[in-house]
Amino acid sequence: MTAKKQIKPKENLTMPEENQTAIDYLSEKRGEWYVVHTYSGYENKIKVDLTKRVESMNMQDKIFQIIIPEEQEVEFKGGKKKITTKRVFPGYIIVNMIMDDESWYAVHHTPGVTGFVGSGTKPIPLQDEEITKILRQMGLIGQKPRIIDIEIGENVRVKNGPFENFEGTVKELLPDRGKVRVSISMFGRETPVELDYEQIDKI
Repeated sequence: MTAKKQIKPKENLTMPEENQTAIDYLSEKRGEWYVVHTYSGYENKIKVDLTKRVESMNMQDKIFQIIIPEEQEVEFKGGKKKITTKRVFPGYIIVNMIMDDESWYAVHHTPGVTGFVGSGTKPIPLQDEEITKILRQMGLIGQKPRIIDIEIGENVRVKNGPFENFEGTVKELLPDRGKVRVSISMFGRETPVELDYEQIDKI
């Protein structure tokens, strides 16, 4: 009898864990990052379905990582801490892959996927600075969840920076940038300045 040839499993081609570090996401890059449009509200299901398709179609050597752009916010209400997760780009997932006809077909024909973002019918990969910005916004690159415990109209004191020890009133919350706009009295005039949440304390 002819001995059966043993097929070694592919190494390092498994889909990454959710807690994979940003260093892994960027330094172990094997393909390009593509933005995939999906039905809004079905991102998690589509990610699961696409992961299964990658395995069943043996596409681990072409489709490596699937992420849903999300971020966490920490909010304090009534003295209670509440962590919420929200979509950064509802209706989109991001896939790290080597683009060819087979991988395109595997992703594009996953139920719930409506297509790739690009020019015409040609998918266009994200630039490195674009995916870095997204990963940073997700908190995967040294960024802690933003603390939103300030409300418009509250008085605050600046802890550090060029306006250290100044006091002012919160005029606008800018959660997308992790900042607040505060009106500070300088030389008898009200001057609006943008500050990080970590730079201020409530009075």
